[in-house]
Formats: sequence, C-alpha cells, structure tokens
Amino acid sequence: MSNNTPPPMPDFLPPASPAPKRPSNWVIIASAAAVIAAVIGTGVFVVNSRGDDSKPATTTAASSAPDEDAAPAAEESDPEPTYADVDADSFDIELRTTERQCFGSAGCNVTVEPKLTYVGLSEDLDPDAVYEITYEVRGDESGPVIETAELSDQTSLNYTPTSISTASSGTKVSVKITDVMTRGY
Repeated sequence: MSNNTPPPMPDFLPPASPAPKRPSNWVIIASAAAVIAAVIGTGVFVVNSRGDDSKPATTTAASSAPDEDAAPAAEESDPEPTYADVDADSFDIELRTTERQCFGSAGCNVTVEPKLTYVGLSEDLDPDAVYEITYEVRGDESGPVIETAELSDQTSLNYTPTSISTASSGTKVSVKITDVMTRGY
C-alpha cells in the first residue's frame, strides 16, 4: 500500500530575511527641500554680505528746502594700483651654460642663457609693462658682450642665447645687470 501523505512539517520555520526598506517619498522630498533651502539661504547671505558700496546712499528730508550745510557726496573710485619701481638691483641674474665645446689650449665656444630672478613678489610688477633688462656677459676673449632680455606679463622672459669664445677652458664666465628700462604696452 502506498501512502500519499506529505512529509510532516518541521516544528519551526527559518526566519525570513527582511526586505531592504526603501526610503519613502516624503523623506526624499524633505531632503530635496532642505538642500534647495540651504542653497537659497547661502545665496541670500552672500548677496547681503557683499557690502556693495557702489550704490549712492539715499536720505529723505523733512522739508523740500535744500540743506545748505550739506556737501555733495564725493564718489570714491578704486585707487589706481601701484607697482614697484624696478631697477638693476631688483633682479638677481646667473648664467646657465647650454653648450660648451673646448679646443684644448685654444679655448672654448660657450653658449649661455640668463637665469633671472625678481627679488620681490611678481605681483609687484606691472602686468601691462615690458621690462627691458640689459646685462653684460664677461669672459669672451674679445671683451664683454651686452645683451637685453624682455620680461612681460610679470613672468614671461624673452632672450637670445649668447655665444662667446673664451681664451682658455679655465676662463670664468660671469654676468651683471647694467640697466632696466620699463615701457608700457
């Protein structure tokens, strides 16, 4: 005889894992509203804290007669920026050797470039001016070589590399700034 009865049920059921809860719509809407309110509040605070002095002050008078003791308000304009007076002592200069070819006791052909450093802050330089920095390279067998570099936009240096011939491989090459001229654009 076959028995078609189902197997007996266990005495306990395994605990069901809870389904992850999704935030309800009101939580999402409240969060979005809080973010929007914070952005608007920050914008209002920034606009109110600017202290915009460009608008003329207005006053109301009790009578229509002009007040003769009051002086007209003078408009304050932004002061012109001031920049440093630049001269030869405003820069430090060194030479960077980019090429050297020596011929024994006959000397060397040397190519050098100026390495300029402004002694102050670059913000002290007029961004609209071009500074012509004249310098003298010493060590050439024919005598000093005079070159000029141009500094513009406070940091752009334009120059031509200097090629010299020294009398011997032991000749020391040196440099000195002799003049700085400023010209505007």
